[in-house]
Amino acid sequence: MHLSELRGRRVAVWGTGREGVAAVNAIAPVGPAELVTVMDRETFAATPWTGRLAEIAPLHTGPAAREILLGCDVVVRSPVIGETHPWVVELRAAGVTITGGTALWMAEHAPATIGVTGSKGKSTTTTLISHLLTAVDRPNVIGGNIGIPVLDLPPAPLYVLELSMYQCADLADSPRVAALTSLVPEHLDWAGDEAAYYRHKLNLVGHGPGQVVFNAHDERLAAELAARPGLPLRPAGVPESFHVAPGPDGERWVHHADQPLFPRAALPLVGRHNEWNLCVALGALAAVGVDCVAERERLAAAARTAPALEHRLTPIADPSGITFVDDSLSTIPQSAIHAIEAYADRPLTVIVGGEDRGVDYRPLRDFLAEQKIVATLIGVPDSGSRILAAVGGVPTVTTVDADDLVAAVRLGRELTPAGGVVLLSPAAPSYGRFDNYAHRSRVFRQAIEETAPPGQTIN
Repeated sequence: MHLSELRGRRVAVWGTGREGVAAVNAIAPVGPAELVTVMDRETFAATPWTGRLAEIAPLHTGPAAREILLGCDVVVRSPVIGETHPWVVELRAAGVTITGGTALWMAEHAPATIGVTGSKGKSTTTTLISHLLTAVDRPNVIGGNIGIPVLDLPPAPLYVLELSMYQCADLADSPRVAALTSLVPEHLDWAGDEAAYYRHKLNLVGHGPGQVVFNAHDERLAAELAARPGLPLRPAGVPESFHVAPGPDGERWVHHADQPLFPRAALPLVGRHNEWNLCVALGALAAVGVDCVAERERLAAAARTAPALEHRLTPIADPSGITFVDDSLSTIPQSAIHAIEAYADRPLTVIVGGEDRGVDYRPLRDFLAEQKIVATLIGVPDSGSRILAAVGGVPTVTTVDADDLVAAVRLGRELTPAGGVVLLSPAAPSYGRFDNYAHRSRVFRQAIEETAPPGQTIN
């Protein structure tokens, strides 16, 4: 559905966060017969609905908003409004069209878009793609789930978007290039079940993408794509494509097929998962016509200056000799697995736990057991105790409960020797105890400062 198709129709924007504001500002000039905003509940991300916003799209809240929605032709929902919401179920049964701001935008811009999604790695990969494109003189604008809402993006020759499952679900157009990093069950409360989550996530490639670059190391992702015949697939991480293998000096190098491009060490981001993210990013560049072999020197220089994603494996030096690592963006077991893998060669304490969405933590237990990881796991509410119970039988793992994040940091100082790592990789969302992952990060850093020995200053 194009924005122009909203002319003369009764339209409701559901949600008053940044996506809702962007939708109202984009839809109002089109000339809908009626434009309203609804909010079924208060959220921390809500925007004060006053002044111009209230004039062009009056706000309706609470139970009365349901009747407003049922009286509309089209509902433009914010990403957090899930398929299992009873009003969504009712609206679909009543024949009301439900879409999202990303879907409206993609209808106009798909040919100029690289869309990136995945259960983990999508933020890093999106940032890498944009950074590497800029380095080889391919101007682009980054946005979506990271940075600017798509309906607020300025004109550009090329867009690089991070897209959540929420944003992919309503798409009726696929981008020129779809880049896929991973696929594990997540957000089941939004989607309804595991199969629905995969369906919504991979809706990104369901409407004629030009090319689909994907991490071939992710078995579930590869299997789901194989079950969708006819897709123009470009695997990444395998010998015939971009991959990491021993180079001319015996060290690990990034290759394209049999051509060495640059040393793996050029990319400062730690962990094997970031090698795969880089390979997907390079595959996306090739898909839009960049000759990565010819551009290997500029790509190597750009890799060395790749921006670290805030709150993703961000080290915080401490005068005690302990390294604290902020991985607050970790909201699923698989992301915590990759974080632990990156620091498993040092004495390691891991802080886990957050909002309890009933996630299965057996993959984390299996990883710790199979790799014989020696670590202490400190659990914090609400899901911390359940995570500790799941891994409690692993002989190389010590488990400790803490009342909150501050107490966990204090315990981390006591249990971790100099030279070791205290890793906040919660494997759970932040909501409930914190506004968002950034709020959780701030509390983590404050706790590091508050628990520092007297006279020591944190950098």
